[in-house]
Amino acid sequence: MILVEGQSDRLALEALARRRGRDLEAEGVSIHAIGGAQAIRREVERLHRHARLAGLCDLQEERHFRKAFDAVGLARCVFVCDRDLEDELIRALGVDTVEDVLAARHELGLFRSFQQQPAWRGRRPQEQLHRFFGTYSGRKIEIGAMLVDALDLDRVPPPLDGVLAAV
Repeated sequence: MILVEGQSDRLALEALARRRGRDLEAEGVSIHAIGGAQAIRREVERLHRHARLAGLCDLQEERHFRKAFDAVGLARCVFVCDRDLEDELIRALGVDTVEDVLAARHELGLFRSFQQQPAWRGRRPQEQLHRFFGTYSGRKIEIGAMLVDALDLDRVPPPLDGVLAAV
């Protein structure tokens, strides 16, 4: 079982597994969104005796995940995104490809408007994209899998491949 913070992480990993030709259900592997890093200790304690566990988290939540996994002797099974999943995917894809994904979602115009807001004007496109993903309810959940679908499989961020390889 892979424990992740939220639904966007779960959907992105499921998309990557499909692209890698893995049938997680047939393998008996599930990805469980725990609803935030504060729930990790309870979930690890509850599940570690019944399933092989791995975890994927954001850099800011690494201490919670490592502490919980370390308590049951599984610290090496924690994979950490540098900043977060969206940052990893933006970096792996590049701004142009992420904008292509937004165009496919008919949101590139919205993103261009966002870029012109005084608070975001002149900032790096990577930062603008990262913030834009969280400006609409549900976009962050949906965008992760779409970004994974756009990835060149030779450029998958190491934490994503690592956590899938661990189970």
